[in-house]
Amino acid sequence: MDANPLRALHELGQSVWLDDIRRAWLDDGTLARLIADDGVAGVTSNPAIFEKAISGGGEYDGAIAELTRLGKTPGTVYETLAIDDVRRAADLLRPAWDATNGADGFVSLEVSPHFADYADATVREAKRLWAAFDRPNAMIKVPGTHAGLTAVRALLRDGVNVNVTLLFGLSRYREVAESFLAGLEARLADGRPVDRVASVASFFLSRIDTLVDRKLDEIGTAPARALRGRAAIASARLAYRHYRGWTAGERWRRLAAAGARAQRLLWASTSTKDPAYADTKYVEALIGPETINTMPLGTLTAYRDHGRPAPRLEEDLQGALDLPDDLAGLGINLDRTAEQLERDGVQKFIEPFDALHAALARRQRELRS
Repeated sequence: MDANPLRALHELGQSVWLDDIRRAWLDDGTLARLIADDGVAGVTSNPAIFEKAISGGGEYDGAIAELTRLGKTPGTVYETLAIDDVRRAADLLRPAWDATNGADGFVSLEVSPHFADYADATVREAKRLWAAFDRPNAMIKVPGTHAGLTAVRALLRDGVNVNVTLLFGLSRYREVAESFLAGLEARLADGRPVDRVASVASFFLSRIDTLVDRKLDEIGTAPARALRGRAAIASARLAYRHYRGWTAGERWRRLAAAGARAQRLLWASTSTKDPAYADTKYVEALIGPETINTMPLGTLTAYRDHGRPAPRLEEDLQGALDLPDDLAGLGINLDRTAEQLERDGVQKFIEPFDALHAALARRQRELRS
């Protein structure tokens, strides 16, 4: 097995993606080195990532100044910067897309989080961004809300690559898998090819433990403390169990026979928030075939340094099956927790999205003056 733990994950069937994007990393070769040295095979972003990148330093000032001179609005400035970064990253990852016949090599960008509860608006926005990117290895992120799933079916039917994001529970993931199958079935029924339509389902991990652990700490009993740090991994293992189920079913076999690729599970929110847990907690426990782990640079660096690659995703399945009942016995319902996390997650994308636009407007005023 490869001495680099990150590359060893690939040998175990898991792809490594980077959960960050910065223009400086495109300019100075950082992303290119991560691709070449560590086997990074994709990039994900979200409004919070772009807010931090664009507002946090001067690397975009020249481009902002030029767009301001041309009279562009803050919204147009943001889109121009983001689309340029995604295109450049997609071009760096195009060899991975070619080498894997369209399985890896993707770069994701999210539709406006303000559209999370509006299916038609999400579809229009996603198609507009898809056309603007003009890259086969771009991927549009759509929140996995009720409205988002309606949009996912429509977008997959029309051949748009989709990253379904903000997933926190098994019930919603079942609906996501159904939307994926229905979208490709509709495309196939239209007589259109399904072999180049890509999708992933992004399951957010550390946020699950953060909320469940807080509730367990409020209970404060020994049985409650014993369940700390288990909810996220158990939820992910149950989702993977469902993935194994639907990819063995007749509906999927018909689509696969037409050349379709399965919608892989992507482990997101993999940085450890609780210092009591290992910094590679959400990598080590969830290594398995046909999955993706998207890591922020800190987690990726930590795993390169002291990761221990081994196929652990399907370990302790009975413990994962028992955990929802164990938590329910303490008054914690995982489905309701996932619903709360979904709503909170949308808001956590709206806030940096709006903050970014406000910061760009301020920067434009400063440049004009």
